[in-house]
Amino acid sequence: MSNKYPKISGRERIKNLGKFEFDLARIKGSHHFLTHPEGRATVVPVHRGKCDGPGLLHKILKDTEIEISKMK
Repeated sequence: MSNKYPKISGRERIKNLGKFEFDLARIKGSHHFLTHPEGRATVVPVHRGKCDGPGLLHKILKDTEIEISKMK
């Protein structure tokens, strides 16, 4: 698998999703649930000092219906 996904933390991912109108709906443990006014939703785990892996990033992008080119 090519390394086409940037390595960023969960907190940075949440901040980035905020630019696409995703709001924090609730937190359960380390899982942050974000929702969009159109009904799209995703879960972003936040662990101090760790970056999201490519599989999780792919899942988040699929859930949010955002293209990787728009995330940069």
